[in-house]
Amino acid sequence: MSFVVLPEFHVAPDKLTAFLAAARADAEASLADEPGCLQFDVVVQQGEGVARVLFYEVYTDRAAFDAHLQTPHLAAFRDALVLCDEQPVRFLDRVVP
Repeated sequence: MSFVVLPEFHVAPDKLTAFLAAARADAEASLADEPGCLQFDVVVQQGEGVARVLFYEVYTDRAAFDAHLQTPHLAAFRDALVLCDEQPVRFLDRVVP
């Protein structure tokens, strides 16, 4: 069983490009530098008004996610949170790989 994290962000159209650049950097570093990070997808739903950006993060376990919280690339991503309205994060157990 893996540990899934689903953060969601609402981003205004004029801030979306900058926000996605920060998200991409976090996702790429997570996959490259964290052995416990199995998957990190960034998906966008655009419509009228704000875009909904969802991260689909899969870690080997909760400890791997807790280690992710201490990384420099996540600290850098947190600087981009001024560009969005952060929604509640959902945590799930992945039962099928």
